Amino acid sequence: MSEVSSTHTDIGIVTPRYFEFGAADDGLLLDSGQVLSPVTLCYETYGELNSDSSNAILLLHAFSGDAHAAGFHHADDKHPGWWHDMIGPGKPFDTNRYFIICSNVIGGCRGSTGPGSINPQTGTRYGLEFPVITVHDMVKAQVRLIQHLGIPKLLAVAGGSMGGMQALEWASRYSTLVHGAIVLASTSRLSAQGIAFNAVGRNAIMSDPLFYNGDYYDREAPARGLAIARMVGHITYLSDESMRLKFGRRLQDRERMDFSFADQFEVESYLEYKGGTFVDRFDANSYIYLSKAIDYFDLETAHGSLERAFADSSSRFLILSFSSDWLYPPYQSKEIVRALMRRGKDVSYCEIESPYGHDSFLLETERQAPMIEAFLSTISREHR
Repeated sequence: MSEVSSTHTDIGIVTPRYFEFGAADDGLLLDSGQVLSPVTLCYETYGELNSDSSNAILLLHAFSGDAHAAGFHHADDKHPGWWHDMIGPGKPFDTNRYFIICSNVIGGCRGSTGPGSINPQTGTRYGLEFPVITVHDMVKAQVRLIQHLGIPKLLAVAGGSMGGMQALEWASRYSTLVHGAIVLASTSRLSAQGIAFNAVGRNAIMSDPLFYNGDYYDREAPARGLAIARMVGHITYLSDESMRLKFGRRLQDRERMDFSFADQFEVESYLEYKGGTFVDRFDANSYIYLSKAIDYFDLETAHGSLERAFADSSSRFLILSFSSDWLYPPYQSKEIVRALMRRGKDVSYCEIESPYGHDSFLLETERQAPMIEAFLSTISREHR
C-alpha cells in the first residue's frame, strides 16, 4: 500500500505504488483486439483496508487527472491531489472509515503504461504505435489492480467526467464487483459538440510542426499545439457565468486597448497560463489517446440501448449533475437516471445549481459532500 505520513496534513505524504502485470501470457486484451503487454498501473491509497476487505472505494480520475487524488508527494509540495478536499478524516471519502484507491488510467502519462512508455518489441517509446484504447479498457486494467489488492468487491466506485464514464462501465459490466457507483458531471456517450471540441484539440497537437507523427520524445515536444488543445478544452470546463464573474472584459496590465494583436484581456492571459502549465505535466500523445477514448465511449451502442447496458446491474447509483455544465449538461445525466429507473434500479439523482460549469464536480465540494456521505453510509451499512 502507499506509505502515508501524518506529519504534513491530515492525509500526509503519499508515496505512489506500481502494479505490473502481463509480462508473460496474461496481457490486457483490448477492445481493439490487440493485447497490451506488459502493463504498469500507478496508484495511491489512503486509509486502511479492513479485516474483511469490505471498505474499499476506487476513485476514477477525469481526463487530465492522475493517481494523486489527495495528500502531498513531499514536504515542500505546494500542490495537493486533485480531490484533496474530498478525501481524508471526516471528509466525504472518510479515511477513518474507508480504504481509498486511485490509479492512473492506461494511456495516461503519470506512471501508468501509455504512449510515452517503452514498447518492449522495439525498445523505444510507443508514440502512435501504442494501441487505441477505450474507457472499457481502462476499467479492465483497474479490475486487475483490485484483484491484485485482494479486494473481492468494492464498496463503491466514484468519479467525475471521464471518471464518471469509468464508473458507469464498472456498474454496467462488473456490478458483481462493486456495490455502488457515484457518477458526477458525466454522460453515457459524448455529444457531437463534445467530439468536435476533442477533434480541435487533437488537430492542434498533430498540426504542430514539432509533433513528428508522435515521435518527438527525444526532441523538442509539440508544446504549442498541446497548449492550444488545453486552452480549447479548458473553455469547455467553465461556463459563461463563471467566466463573466472571474474575468468579465477586464484588461490585463493595461488601462486601455492598444489596437494590437497581443493578448490584452485577462481571460486571454489566463488561458495562456493554463495552456503553459499543462505542457509541463502532460504528454501530447496521451491527450490524443484519452480524448479518442472519450469519443468512443457509448453505452447505448455497445449494449443496444441504455436500458440494456444496466439490465443485469446490481449496483446502486448516485448521479449528480450541475446546472451550468454545458459540456455534459444535466439532460445527459437524466437520460441515465431514466434508463435506470425503467430497469427498476436503485438510483438517486440531484442537479446542483452552480455557476462553475463542468468543473463544478471539482469545486463544489461542500454542496456535493452531504449526498456522497449519505450514499456511502447507506451502502456501507447494507453490505456489512
